[in-house]
Amino acid sequence: MSENSPPEAHGISSLQKRSQELPPQASVHASLWAQVAALAERESRDGRKVFLRWELRDATSELSFTMWDDHAQWGEAKSLIGQTPFVKITGDWSTGNYGLEPRNWLFAPMSPEEEAEILEGDPELRARQAADYAQIEAFVAAFTEPRLKALSELFLERFGSKFRRTGAARTYHHARRGGLVEHVAQMMRTAAAVAVVYPELHADLVLAGVLFHDCGKLWENRYSRSGFEMPYREAGELIGHIPMGMELVNALWRELTAGEQAEAWAKLEPSNEKVRLHLLHLIASHHGELAFGSPVQPKTPEAQLLHYVDNIDAKMEMFRGGYERVAEIAPGVHDIVRPIGRIVKPLGRPGLKDASDEIEDEPNV
Repeated sequence: MSENSPPEAHGISSLQKRSQELPPQASVHASLWAQVAALAERESRDGRKVFLRWELRDATSELSFTMWDDHAQWGEAKSLIGQTPFVKITGDWSTGNYGLEPRNWLFAPMSPEEEAEILEGDPELRARQAADYAQIEAFVAAFTEPRLKALSELFLERFGSKFRRTGAARTYHHARRGGLVEHVAQMMRTAAAVAVVYPELHADLVLAGVLFHDCGKLWENRYSRSGFEMPYREAGELIGHIPMGMELVNALWRELTAGEQAEAWAKLEPSNEKVRLHLLHLIASHHGELAFGSPVQPKTPEAQLLHYVDNIDAKMEMFRGGYERVAEIAPGVHDIVRPIGRIVKPLGRPGLKDASDEIEDEPNV
């Protein structure tokens, strides 16, 4: 890179990964693009100095660091308290005792075009979520059950924008803008593969159940249009995503069964009412147990499959994220990933022997 080249732009997670690959005491000169989630003025423990605590957020990660009162942009930064602007922070980044930290840094506001770009995530995340959403549409287009197909298409048409900015959870798994799209797409791929092994399953019902199982989260875990905050909403707290998902399906179902195709649908078997009830049961039972928030336990093969597929994908994402985020406390052993516990490096695919994988003084078992 020449001296006149602009600094490389990074998201939080990619810059963290890049800095961790550096040798000790080294840093990478880069521009971090993020939204200011919070900015607060505090005092040092001895009361002699004041500082600003920056909390940043982007599509995949969060980051906190300190700005001392002798910084060149101290006054400009204090004026941002109470706001949530998008900023570019350019400096020398390295991993210190408290995680990723900048040195010799300055910040600048983003342009509207840059803000729109960061809201869609980094290029890799953007491409992955676009491919996932396209595959969800493809699965729905291939449904042969006309009522489930019409219901699913109406949902995507009417609520696709909200769907694409909703997280699958607040913590633990797919807790990011668009995370629900990733979760649903992977669940659909898994459910479709399992349905081949068990041909007695109603495959369209299973896949429609996957699409709608967390649809209530569009009102519980939806990110704002213009940022990375996931605000708490009264409906989400008072009702929760399972009842709201059932309510949404019922509203769309009533609309469709009163439409121009109502007469043709009335002649189909199984009846409209049975199809509706079985889909609602998948939504109601997908947590698997009453203790985990399901109004009922799974009582059909399709409901049981949906519950396990949901659990599998959530756990796989927890492992994936854990290997990226959580420190390695011993060779091959990572610290606690909640709610799983301590995790271990996977075996990996067959290949050439790597001397770094040798385990010394391992007792025979």
